Amino acid sequence: MTRRRSTPWIYRNSRLLIAAIAILGILNTGYITFNKLSNTVVACPTTGCERVLESPYAVLFGLPLSLYGLLAYLAMAGFALAPLAVNPEEKKSLRTNLENNTWLLLFAGATAMLLFSGYLMYIMFSKFVSQFGVNGICYFCLASATFATLMFVLTLIGRDWNDRGQLVFLGSIVGIVTLIGTLAWGASVGQAPVNATTISDAQGNPYFLIENTSGDAETQLARHLKQTGAGMYAAYWCPHCCEQKELFGKEAVADIPYVECAEGGKDVQTETCQRVLGEAEKQLGQRAGFPTWQINGRFFSGRQTLQQLAEASGYQGPQNFKNQFKTCRQP
Repeated sequence: MTRRRSTPWIYRNSRLLIAAIAILGILNTGYITFNKLSNTVVACPTTGCERVLESPYAVLFGLPLSLYGLLAYLAMAGFALAPLAVNPEEKKSLRTNLENNTWLLLFAGATAMLLFSGYLMYIMFSKFVSQFGVNGICYFCLASATFATLMFVLTLIGRDWNDRGQLVFLGSIVGIVTLIGTLAWGASVGQAPVNATTISDAQGNPYFLIENTSGDAETQLARHLKQTGAGMYAAYWCPHCCEQKELFGKEAVADIPYVECAEGGKDVQTETCQRVLGEAEKQLGQRAGFPTWQINGRFFSGRQTLQQLAEASGYQGPQNFKNQFKTCRQP
């Protein structure tokens, strides 16, 4: 009498493990996506998360890159769990077909996610960590790359692949398509339209586009603020700061009394910002965010309308401001 060979533990539980990791990925990317769409800041031990997630590399086709990651993790969870919903005793053929087909989809999905995550890690370390050290690390991004790696490993060792050639062929096709698409997207990041003004860091990496034009009222207000000693304390990676500049328009931006406070920005004035923002927090009784305006000895935190800036500074020039609020686009 022959003894029946037992199924390895990893084969029995690999789908549940993949699903569990995918659910962690869903929570991770879902949190980022929610914060991006609601225009709030993610909770992070360093400024790296905000710096990376507010960069042009965090957007694809005008939507948060994390949204596509969320959809990918949802698909992986669905592929992993779908066969488990079918009773193998009642519908053995359907269960077998589902298992075979979804394993191929899991492998293809994990391969694409692994390669794309690898490219994003390259971007993070070459563009941010190399410049800011630990303050250039996005821990949410690291977590997502880890999840993608674990799922890829589990698709390889989670079942007995009889046809290794099929696996190599599928992996090659998926890998080539993913790499071509990823590199093409990476090369397009930072290509700004010729009619737009860019907001960049000290190395020239573009973060936002200013596309509104300036009227006479916007230009005169910017010059008045500069002449009266006002100051806009802000950060190049801050979307609200860009929105403030967008209200002025691209021609008037050069006249705004702008003070760069972010590490890695052009002509950053760290000591001045620390002193002024400290004074602002005492006066406001709360944390001074970006942008913070200092006008005639008073502080105003957050994006202000041009009418508010005109009233606070005593501006008496033309006030037919033409620009309305507009969310800044990224290159």
